[in-house]
Amino acid sequence: MRPHLRQRPPRTLVLVGLMGAGKTSIGRRLAARLGLPFVDADQEIERAAGCSIPEFFDRYGEPAFREGERRVIARLLDQPLQVLSTGGGAFMDADTRALVRQRAHSIWLRAELDLLVQRTARRGNRPLLKDADPRETLRKLMDLRHPYYAQADITVDSGDRPAEDTVDRVVEALQDYLDNEAAGDAPAAALPQPAALES
Repeated sequence: MRPHLRQRPPRTLVLVGLMGAGKTSIGRRLAARLGLPFVDADQEIERAAGCSIPEFFDRYGEPAFREGERRVIARLLDQPLQVLSTGGGAFMDADTRALVRQRAHSIWLRAELDLLVQRTARRGNRPLLKDADPRETLRKLMDLRHPYYAQADITVDSGDRPAEDTVDRVVEALQDYLDNEAAGDAPAAALPQPAALES
């Protein structure tokens, strides 16, 4: 029997992590398990921009994308309870992290490098991977981003297992987190904003 939460989540659940970690696939299944709507922030950004994310990067560059991403996520966090999947760079933004901390519960889907390389090779719409060695790019992104993802409320390893098994682990970790929060455990301290980021 699959695990279920004993109560409705009090806040929106925001999935963070690197490209290929499974935020969309796990997010859809988690939302279905919890009876919540699922929203993909990248799809909302594309809808607002009227073009794909790779096209947006090519036309306007990363700073403009990050500004739009920040606005879209802020708008989504004002909406009713949902499961929200974010792009790999979204949680690197200090303002977005602060907003997520105030209005949502964040879940880091952590995956090993080999698995990320395998999964991202299946799709050609990753702007960061199109002009460089994908494995080396992902390794550098892990070094840069993992300390910030680690500020998420919950960390769940997204291994090479059936998606529903990972959802089980997310539900169990979320229930533990909610139990601990009710007992008054303090949140983790924040890290400073990095001086320079790659998307």
